[in-house]
Amino acid sequence: MDKNVMQETDVFSLIGDRWMLVAATDKNGKTNAMTASWGGMGVLWGKKVAFVFIRPQRYTKRFVDEAQRFSLSFFDDSYKKMLGYMGRVSGRDEDKIAKSGLTPTLKNGAPVFKEASMTLICRKLYRQTLEKDCFIETGEIDKWYPSSDFHDMYVAEIEEKI
Repeated sequence: MDKNVMQETDVFSLIGDRWMLVAATDKNGKTNAMTASWGGMGVLWGKKVAFVFIRPQRYTKRFVDEAQRFSLSFFDDSYKKMLGYMGRVSGRDEDKIAKSGLTPTLKNGAPVFKEASMTLICRKLYRQTLEKDCFIETGEIDKWYPSSDFHDMYVAEIEEKI
């Protein structure tokens, strides 16, 4: 899919159906990424923002926590198998970026993958762990959090679209 078609895709399809890679680089220069299908985009505090959700046990969370910026990368359909792999395998166990065949570089401290159709460079603004007591629809807790491993939500300003 070319970039023009990707730009016309709605955010629900882009994140929920196509998925995205959330990637960050730690203070030692190591990059890690994970596939995500929970998140969104909008306007908050007068800024264009993206928000993503990361469980505490995900290895990529440490990278996002250490970095000032992270990237959200989107790929055409031919990369769906790679995205599945990046979501299943932990970077703790192997260098999954190298094994994925992706070509990473850094832009303003955030990873950018040459193969991506679109990448958003995001600067962190806010992080908060979802709290059990804040759920209005409590059935979501049983469905999504039987182990009480509530996601951290990150809100980040979209600084650049590549």
